[in-house]
Amino acid sequence: MKDWVGIVLAAGQGTRMRSQTPKVLHHLCGRPMLTYPVDTLRAAGIDDVLLVVAPSWAAEARALFGDSLQCVEQEEPLGAAHALLQCAPLLEKAASNLVVVMGDVPLIQPSTIRSLTALHAREDGPVTLLTSTASGQEDLGRALRDAGGNVTAIVEPADFDGAPPSNETNAGIYCFEASWLWPHLRALKPGPAGEFYLTELISIAHNENHRVSPLVTNDPTETVGINDRIRLALAESALRQRIREGWMREGVTLIDPPSTFIDAGVSIGRDTVIHPNTHLSGATKVGSHCVLGPGALIRDSDVGDNCQVLLSVIEESVLEQNVRVGPYSHLRRGAHLGREVRVGNFAEIKESRLAEGVKMGHFGYVGDAQVGANANLGAGLVTCNFDGASKHATRIGEDAFIGSDTMLVAPVEVGKGAATGAGAVVTKDVPPYRLALGMPARIKERSP
Repeated sequence: MKDWVGIVLAAGQGTRMRSQTPKVLHHLCGRPMLTYPVDTLRAAGIDDVLLVVAPSWAAEARALFGDSLQCVEQEEPLGAAHALLQCAPLLEKAASNLVVVMGDVPLIQPSTIRSLTALHAREDGPVTLLTSTASGQEDLGRALRDAGGNVTAIVEPADFDGAPPSNETNAGIYCFEASWLWPHLRALKPGPAGEFYLTELISIAHNENHRVSPLVTNDPTETVGINDRIRLALAESALRQRIREGWMREGVTLIDPPSTFIDAGVSIGRDTVIHPNTHLSGATKVGSHCVLGPGALIRDSDVGDNCQVLLSVIEESVLEQNVRVGPYSHLRRGAHLGREVRVGNFAEIKESRLAEGVKMGHFGYVGDAQVGANANLGAGLVTCNFDGASKHATRIGEDAFIGSDTMLVAPVEVGKGAATGAGAVVTKDVPPYRLALGMPARIKERSP
């Protein structure tokens, strides 16, 4: 939106998290908490976003966002109003209106920001704020209204005289008319603890006979502010439910939604069925018509259409179409399974490419290997890829047959159409269409 700038205030100390990690860098559904309000502002149409951070972790914030936004440092922790004032040198002549959100309120949705900015544009007032009547958070300030429905002040919990003065909580999300905001920020007086409170601007605007308009959200998850790990867990639960519902609306079947865990960065194709106790995390992409779980853990992997993964772990791997994995197998970083590959139980694969139609029915380890199309990998196969100092590669040709309990001592190559006998220890290359038998293996002609 033209003439709008978004500001995310994220310089708070977060001491109640009891963590060496800055509060807003703790993860929610696989992503740092701070990325959510930034992405929400952009999804609401506000492309120009500033981030106010503490100097102690400003480098981490810049690394997280790169050149996509500008970071402003609050040298001293003197409250939200002081943090916002740090943006004045950059914005006093650059924007007519501002949206201010808190970095620890990550579940606000783009539609709510759009509604808030639209209300601000309609009303003739310098301040518009978001409130909630369903937050359930006792530590939030309460909005007071006059007979005309205008907000007159925000009363903080420390100033309650007994019961809260209202059930309408302040979400800490505001729109400001920039020309009114900056001089009033500079005129604020510090509170008893030396901090400058942004909520003071509400009563100031009211006392100047300006209209202060509230937008009320009845979604209690939107205004959850994260101050400790209990709130972090509540926000995680709410966001995961939101993600699950979103995918079900897109045509994904979740057999038992509460036991299905899907990170924010995951994508899933239609008509995929996900069984209980399945975790999809990181930047995982799942195609359509897949069956995942029960008990599948898939992280930062690409899973093609019509794949099945049962009770197995897949990490940083690629499954092309019509692949079957499991139960109880482990695909580690760099595993790439071509079309129609079958991997059964208790198999481990890492840094290896299995071409189309390869079968590895049960038991075994394949590491640093290239396996040709339609090869059969017998039970108990081990590619002996590590000599104690370096990793070495194994190559298995197409249509090869690797007998049970074969040890392939890398570097070694088994040629096209070649075979190994049960229990063979292969230390030398096996030519195409030949047979390796024994320990160490001897090369013989392969029977048709």
